[in-house]
Amino acid sequence: MSDASQPTGGPLTVALVHGAFADSSSWNGVIERLHAKGRNVVAVPNPLRGITEDSAYVRSVFSQINGPVLAVGHSYGGAVITNAATGIGNVVGLVYVAAFAPDEGEKLGEVEAGSKDSVLNSALVPHQYPAAGGTATEFSIDPAKAREAFAGDLSEQEAKIIGTIQRPVSELAFGEPNGKPAWKTLPSWAVVATGDKAAGTDVVRAHAERAGADITEVAGSHVIMISQPQAVVDVIEAAIAKVG
Repeated sequence: MSDASQPTGGPLTVALVHGAFADSSSWNGVIERLHAKGRNVVAVPNPLRGITEDSAYVRSVFSQINGPVLAVGHSYGGAVITNAATGIGNVVGLVYVAAFAPDEGEKLGEVEAGSKDSVLNSALVPHQYPAAGGTATEFSIDPAKAREAFAGDLSEQEAKIIGTIQRPVSELAFGEPNGKPAWKTLPSWAVVATGDKAAGTDVVRAHAERAGADITEVAGSHVIMISQPQAVVDVIEAAIAKVG
């Protein structure tokens, strides 16, 4: 189905896109609360293979949803929705949760290098995986540093679980240039975690301000949708009130 003929007859769907090192279960607390409100929710599995591949996949999911879509992205998932939602007729708004909102041509690795709040790069461990014609590099978080760099407001045990079940992300996620951003044409909202040491509070806030997002700051770590799901749901509901 082409982008020009999106199905728009169904109810609004909240499409949740997780970030790097994660899976859709990171949205569990948010999903429970949205279901309790009777919302349509889709948790989109992010392949974590690079901006180009991931955005194309998520875009295909958005384009097949019957009705308007509010796209919600966490962390790297924010970059993915920024690319994936461009030019799709049924995406009506963007919600960034401790998330990147890159501009055209930006590379997340270069953006992160300028953060004074992020310590993520010092916690990353490179690995090799098979790719067409050879091997490619992906990164995981050193499990011993998962709480410090990623989940500072969770318990030691919760952070240990995150470090154990994490999904590595391809270096292409942070090395490929981003495309035309959807936030230039769509309304956006942002949850900025004031203790974000992964994406970096400074980067997340700067991206949200540049996108003209309606910003809500919450005291918490990068995984604010796990530690404070209601705060995230409140922002999603505020967005629905405007676009739904």
